[in-house]
Amino acid sequence: MSAQPASPTKQPPSLWARILDSDILASFLRSKVTMAAAVIVLVLFIGAFFSPWIAPTNPFDPATVFLADANIPPAWQQGGDPKFILGTDDQGRDLYSAILYGLRVSLIVGLLGVALAATIGITLGLLAGYLGGRVDSLIMRIADVQLTFPAILIALLIDGVVRGIFKHANREDTALYVLVISIGLSFWVQYARTIRGSTLVERNKDYVQAARLVGLPAPLIMLRHVLPNVIGPVLVILTINLALAVITEATLSFLGVGLPPTQPSLGTLISIGNKYLFSGDWWIVTFPGVTLAVLVLAVNLLGDWLRDALNPRLR
Repeated sequence: MSAQPASPTKQPPSLWARILDSDILASFLRSKVTMAAAVIVLVLFIGAFFSPWIAPTNPFDPATVFLADANIPPAWQQGGDPKFILGTDDQGRDLYSAILYGLRVSLIVGLLGVALAATIGITLGLLAGYLGGRVDSLIMRIADVQLTFPAILIALLIDGVVRGIFKHANREDTALYVLVISIGLSFWVQYARTIRGSTLVERNKDYVQAARLVGLPAPLIMLRHVLPNVIGPVLVILTINLALAVITEATLSFLGVGLPPTQPSLGTLISIGNKYLFSGDWWIVTFPGVTLAVLVLAVNLLGDWLRDALNPRLR
């Protein structure tokens, strides 16, 4: 009996199956550095977002903090206490717990800031690339002006303006939102320029012209047809900008315009520890600084791999 021909309505392979069969997964498994970076990022994210269950104490709960425990060195150093693996800071907070909680704050600010920047940049990039003309010129001139200033200066400016507008609000309640807005408005340009360039190419292709002929409105064409075909490079920018956003948050907090000491992030912990660096209490600044450096390095390594994996010319 002869074999039956394949059904023309056979279900196409799922997205997960295509990923498993793709060169992207193979390139990931071939790179030990990338796999190590992914493991480090995963561990840090788990430690940050599950800190209430992982950390030995809540360093932001006054009931668990005693000034008598201030400036205790790490457990392996003379004078250390086994209860405090990495020692304590100037307020008697367990440094290991403070790093986990601070890492969570830094990642939340970074993720929300990058999400805001991507939303603004993708929207403006689609409008500039699809509509062209004066809309394109206006958006790109604004982007060119912003590119002449470092992102940290833009963030400082926005931080000052927002705090001036909401000067009667409680700083502790608005600090996180101010940081997110500052980071989001500082990093949108890269997304907008990337999406605009890709949209200029896609808008003249046959599938876009066909969508226009059937009478679909421009917003629907941009979201349903153009955006899925230009979103690839944005994934790389998102990964790299997450590291930049965390550094920006840490820099602002270190300069004293970020989160208050009652809501410490990695930047706030580094700022606090910097005051005690030359007094011999090196652990207060060293461990938060090392955590920040390891996180940024691992995220950047993942971003570099993703850039190469999504570019066929580099594979």
